[in-house]
Amino acid sequence: MDFNQLLKDDIQCFIKANALTDLAKLALKKNLFPDVDYKLILNQIESRQKSKTKLPTWFLTENIIYGSKVAIEQTSSEITAKYKSEIISGDALIDLTGGFGIDDFYFSKSFKKIVHCELNATLSKIVAHNFTKLNVKNVSCIYGDSYETLKHLNQKFDWIFIDPSRRNDTKEKVFLLNDCSPNVPVLINNYLKFSNNILIKTAPILDLKAGLNELKNVKKIHIIAVDNDVKELLWEIEKEYSGEVKISTKNFTKTNVESFDFNLNSVSNSNYSLPNKYLYEPNNCIMKSGGFDEVSSQFGLYKLHKNSHLYTSNELKAFPGRIFEIDKVISYSKNEMKTNLANTKKNITIRNFSDSVESIRRKWNIKEGGAEYCFFTIDKNDKKIVLICKKI
Repeated sequence: MDFNQLLKDDIQCFIKANALTDLAKLALKKNLFPDVDYKLILNQIESRQKSKTKLPTWFLTENIIYGSKVAIEQTSSEITAKYKSEIISGDALIDLTGGFGIDDFYFSKSFKKIVHCELNATLSKIVAHNFTKLNVKNVSCIYGDSYETLKHLNQKFDWIFIDPSRRNDTKEKVFLLNDCSPNVPVLINNYLKFSNNILIKTAPILDLKAGLNELKNVKKIHIIAVDNDVKELLWEIEKEYSGEVKISTKNFTKTNVESFDFNLNSVSNSNYSLPNKYLYEPNNCIMKSGGFDEVSSQFGLYKLHKNSHLYTSNELKAFPGRIFEIDKVISYSKNEMKTNLANTKKNITIRNFSDSVESIRRKWNIKEGGAEYCFFTIDKNDKKIVLICKKI
């Protein structure tokens, strides 16, 4: 693709003018630029639309060229890319899976020199072009196999960054690192010849135990969420490291950052209680981390049940998740449900409960919505209960 055609003033004006236009309707209209494939222009508009919230710096910069829709969907957001640049730094970093270059844009602020490797020749050229528009001068874009590039450069880097492709040869999604490309567990010894430190980004669905079984010398795992949606797992590898694995969670909300850290193998014991005045529901980073006893220990909260992962207290405490004030606790029985919840409008959450939300709504004719929240769960005495709450 000769993307220089897309940089013509009239085409750039057309792309910006249709930033909010419905793509399906736009696709039916006549191509005003017959010398350029209309699909390329429509792809630029669609990718730019997807970038408005995810990549605001790119969206607001003149003459940016976008890759495919998939490239935009799979790239880091600016929020998560900025976080990466704040946890590692140094003189030189090589990104073995450069992609659209969002991570390297932010790494360029914390490293003196960045090497961006990309298998797709067109995407490599696009990223190099975009970096000139973004006034980034310390990133070198190299097209080709990243391991061959690493051997050719034959130098020590402070950090290697890898975001393995999570699609196999038939374009199906995969999650285990051994199924991704490049195959990091197979190549990691070779990578460690060129750096003592590796940062690996993996799919949020990857089980932590599975990742630890595939990788070695893991020093720290970062679990990153945006608005309670877990987006990335980041694995810090240090050559010859054999100590405790630290877990760091960050949930970037619209108003603040919720943090929770602990050592993976630390031994903590939860205290248990029947529901008190307040109810605490951990954010999804904590749910992913599995540090449920650590939550009880660090925040001085009581668990309702070993497997419920809901917490309670009589005093209101700051907490990385949702907090509710409990108005009423009822048993999950026919009489209590008929009296308190049947034929009402409530928000329903289940935790460690046998019935699904759908079956509860159908059985008791509970509509979705309203100001009250109902948690269907089990208490410390293994009794089914419903907590009727208001969100704080």
